[in-house]
Amino acid sequence: MLVLTRKPGEKILIGDDIVITVLDTRGDSVRIGIDAPRGVKIQRDEVVRAVTEANLAATLADADGEARIKASLGLTPGLLPS
Repeated sequence: MLVLTRKPGEKILIGDDIVITVLDTRGDSVRIGIDAPRGVKIQRDEVVRAVTEANLAATLADADGEARIKASLGLTPGLLPS
């Protein structure tokens, strides 16, 4: 890992087409701006982790969850929505 010290307004270049600009610092927070090609995915780690955990929890839903959803949509005969 490369660790750099930057001041507001200073930039970091990654390759030929990604520019990270330090916009502001306040206390223990740093605001950054990222210029990158549209094809480059830029995601916050905590959001990716939360989505992954939610997806995992959804796969572990109780066994009759699908049947209840279908019943509530009227797709499964014999099961009535409660």
